[in-house]
Amino acid sequence: MKRKGKQISIQWKIFFAIIVFAAIVISVIWLFQTVFLDDFYKRSKIDEIQKVAEQLVANIDNTNLQSYAEDVAVQSNISVTMLEMGKAPVIQVKHFPTSGQDKYDPSQMVAYYLKAKANGGKELGFSSMADWKSQPLRNNDVLGTAPTALDNRAGGSLDFNSLQKNGFGSNSQDEELYLSQIVNHNDRVYLIFLNTAISPVNATVSTLRTQLIYLTFGFAIIALGFATFLSKSISKPIMVTNESAKELAKGNVDVRFEGRGYKEITELNETLNYAAVELSKSEDFRRELIANVSHDLRTPLTMITGYAEVIRDLPGENTPENVQIIIDEANRLADLVRDMLDISKLQAGVENLAVSEVCITDSIRQIMSRYKKIMEQDGYRIDFQADADIMVECDELKMSQVVYNLVNNAINYTGPDKKVTIRQTIHGKRVRVEVIDTGRGIDPELLPYVWDRYYKIDKNHAQSVKGTGLGLSIVKKILELHGLPFGVESTPGEGSDFWFEMNILSVAQKSLNLPEKMV
Repeated sequence: MKRKGKQISIQWKIFFAIIVFAAIVISVIWLFQTVFLDDFYKRSKIDEIQKVAEQLVANIDNTNLQSYAEDVAVQSNISVTMLEMGKAPVIQVKHFPTSGQDKYDPSQMVAYYLKAKANGGKELGFSSMADWKSQPLRNNDVLGTAPTALDNRAGGSLDFNSLQKNGFGSNSQDEELYLSQIVNHNDRVYLIFLNTAISPVNATVSTLRTQLIYLTFGFAIIALGFATFLSKSISKPIMVTNESAKELAKGNVDVRFEGRGYKEITELNETLNYAAVELSKSEDFRRELIANVSHDLRTPLTMITGYAEVIRDLPGENTPENVQIIIDEANRLADLVRDMLDISKLQAGVENLAVSEVCITDSIRQIMSRYKKIMEQDGYRIDFQADADIMVECDELKMSQVVYNLVNNAINYTGPDKKVTIRQTIHGKRVRVEVIDTGRGIDPELLPYVWDRYYKIDKNHAQSVKGTGLGLSIVKKILELHGLPFGVESTPGEGSDFWFEMNILSVAQKSLNLPEKMV
């Protein structure tokens, strides 16, 4: 079998998919832990310091504001200063030793105040000692150049002496994040100043990079092992199923699909096992079909040839009886060919229904009239029981074929009394037609197979009237084409009851004076 293009097995597809996924995950971790670490870190510190400022503003009237600020500072690692214009600091919390509140002198606090006021009351940014050494802002410069900027509604200015006494202007930190915010509350002006250290991330990145190198190698080995295990565990049952399917394709219908592992694989194997069993049955039916068709063809052909030679070679043998035998055997051949063509058309789905309103009761009576000869010559008794004429919708020709084949089947398998009963009964909105024989019956486990073509319940059963072996299969196909319910009920030793049901259009009294009981 030729393959289109270069294909890769499912095992390697799964393996590479897992490896690629692991590589993507590791790459994303590298990016976030090294390249983007600084940005994420600063962003989180900014969000944190803004949240602390909002909490302080919300609790500005709290009598325990100092204690509250200390708790917030400890939790967030932030130093807090809150100033009221013209007075000493309201709050001062130096949380880390090298806090910017140790290095900034009062003039710098004034500068933060001016920046916040210039920016609409709030200033957020990063600072270092070098920023303020380049352009120091002195106390009298501020007071001399911008006295109005320091005024509040109560008058006055920041108390620089109080700030200096509280220890501003000592150690330094490389970089800090600060937030200065002006708050107007109860005719007073406050300056909230928060700052926190921004730790250099270079050392952290270096440490993380070293850790990630080890983790990358570790996870790579784990990913390889996991990919190998998972790809094999998933692909193995599929490969086992594939090998068994190759055997089935070669015609080995005895193969069994045993691959397990996943629900879908198990269901697939069960389906393939069912298909193998059905193919095995089909193969058996095919052999039996060939044997039966060969027999059914050979017997009438032998009879026709034999009687034709007798008529040709022996004077006086050209009798009506011999000619009738030739005609009967030729008809048997015609029946076999017709049934084979019918079943082929029905199975191919090329048969269309010519649906019309039909009196099913009259149709059955007309079919019974065809059996007068066999009842007279061979002693068969066929009873038709019906209490009313029933109108239905169906293809009259095909439904007549259904009744005819069921009656033929009953004649072939009825008991020594040679009795066949056809019963028409009303069940609600449906009419049921039953064909009952008094034969040896069918075992329950064999009932599902009676509709198969050329299936014989008793392989050695000698039939009184020969059939083609396709009658019940044709019945099944026609009834399925009509969408009608049908079935068979049988008790071993008591006979069989083949039935089908149709929707009733109307019910009328009997209108055709044909005998209901023929003996």
